[in-house]
Amino acid sequence: MELGIGIGWRPEIAAEVEALSGIDWVEAVAENLCADHLPDSLVRLRERGVTVVPHGVALGLGGADRPDPDRLAGLAARAELLGAPLVTEHIAFVRAGGPLTASPRLEAGHLLPVPRTWDALDVLCENVRIAQDSLPVPLALENIAALITWPGEELTEGQFLAELVERTGVRLLIDVANLHTNHVNLGQDPAKALDELPVEAIAYVHVAGGVEKNGVWHDTHAHPVTEPVLEVLAELRSRVDPPGVLLERDDAFPPGAELAGELDAIRATLRKAAPSADAGLDRAASRKAVPSADRGPLSSPAPAPASDGSAGTGARTTAPAPAGTRDRTAVAQTALLSALVAGTPAPEGFDHRRLRVQSRALAAKRADVVAKVAPELPEILGDGYRAAFLAYAGSRPMSGGYRRDALDFAEHMLIAGGPADPVARRRLTYWWQDRSGARPPRRTTRLVRAARAVLVGK
Repeated sequence: MELGIGIGWRPEIAAEVEALSGIDWVEAVAENLCADHLPDSLVRLRERGVTVVPHGVALGLGGADRPDPDRLAGLAARAELLGAPLVTEHIAFVRAGGPLTASPRLEAGHLLPVPRTWDALDVLCENVRIAQDSLPVPLALENIAALITWPGEELTEGQFLAELVERTGVRLLIDVANLHTNHVNLGQDPAKALDELPVEAIAYVHVAGGVEKNGVWHDTHAHPVTEPVLEVLAELRSRVDPPGVLLERDDAFPPGAELAGELDAIRATLRKAAPSADAGLDRAASRKAVPSADRGPLSSPAPAPASDGSAGTGARTTAPAPAGTRDRTAVAQTALLSALVAGTPAPEGFDHRRLRVQSRALAAKRADVVAKVAPELPEILGDGYRAAFLAYAGSRPMSGGYRRDALDFAEHMLIAGGPADPVARRRLTYWWQDRSGARPPRRTTRLVRAARAVLVGK
């Protein structure tokens, strides 16, 4: 399946994307699309023959729980609505707690890394097979960027991905910006990861921008693509000709001319890094000469998609995760997420400084996304919005989606007697009433909720 050169479609740059020349395909965030209706821009692109791939962000296939059937059904519906040749998701966990740990459900609102251990791999593989069985088209999974690493990891990133492909036949979405991020933040060598993973399983590639602050690389998708990221793309192209390469941009959108310039830089990098036939043979011979213990497990190619769009007859079967594996994974992930969003003690073995960086990043992202899904809140609260929300986020973990978070924040402000300006308080009250369908909580309700919060916190 050849995709070509593409760009991430976002509503904010829909017109710019439609105007770009030489675009073969686009990728749209699945959760931002209705399951039964497409935005006019995507309809026009499809009518022009542009392929659209739905990119999920909320399944949490690396989490301890089995995938939510409703989320899988929603992703499947969007794939069918778009006539997509495949769907993509991430190797990450996004929530923790719940029945497996008999604790409150916590939402990260972000993609968090799974430990590269055999336990985590067993859980991930079973979750992937459940997802594959529920989707009408093949699934590809993306490596993520990380600010933190788990203690006691048993596999490198390349080995982990190779084992995943070998067991499940899943395709890979390799994000070269994320490989660069993990190089800066965690000291992981992108070339080593590319040597170890089965490049023949790559469905397509992501390229995105970021920024370095105080020695930490932040994968923002809001900055131009940097030369080091293009160098990782060149490393990948020297090993394999990827079926597709896509530019991602999620914020601080530049003019269309700048997007076109970044796409031209990607095309130029791919052309320049394309190997000669002799060089390709030399690299293959070199890989065979490396002892298998040094290069990690070699995986067979992922099965090719069947002509009817199913996962293909070569798909592997995966046994259920061994008894106790999900419970252990749940406890570990809940402890980490609780430390990041609820201020509980850091689990043993983690870098406390990096945990603080990640915790601040999660709270900042919550503030930014809530401001987007509920733009009335920063308008009502003015310059005080961000400080007020970060103070709220420091003591109130997210337990639902961002829209629920916006309502909970507004309710929290009203219970606390804010905002101080009576006009702003009246506007916030009306906003909250309009969306929650309820009256502002009275004193008795506040006391009950406060007591419940104390009990939950013990």
